[in-house]
Amino acid sequence: MYRSMFPGDVLAEMDRLQREIQQAFDLGPSIRGLGRGGFPALNVGSTPHSVEMYAFVPGLDPASIDVQLEHGVLTIAGERADDLSSAQQQATVQINERFAGRFKRVVSLPDDIDPESVSAHYRDGVLHVTVARREATQPRRISVH
Repeated sequence: MYRSMFPGDVLAEMDRLQREIQQAFDLGPSIRGLGRGGFPALNVGSTPHSVEMYAFVPGLDPASIDVQLEHGVLTIAGERADDLSSAQQQATVQINERFAGRFKRVVSLPDDIDPESVSAHYRDGVLHVTVARREATQPRRISVH
């Protein structure tokens, strides 16, 4: 009776269940780090004069990256082709850890940004977006007489 209640290899079944739970909640380590979000990986910071964002998107044509700023929300979108599934390469995929497909990342920006002063530059697989802050909101030194 004991054997009929449990599968033949309890540890293997528990390992399978743990993998399924990790995949469902994205809690397990992946090529992009431990439960950190999606593609592309982002670094966002601010200075007194601007908000700086770096999106790590290697292997993309800069013209295929769509950057938009609307109502204080910056959106980066695009698509990366799947290198292994192209018809030219009749490869059997053994491991495929590189992200392929459509992507979209959205970041809310502070209220003091200047939507007219946005620049984006792509170099060596890194997209650098700079959004300037409004002059009126920047700290300034006031002389006392």
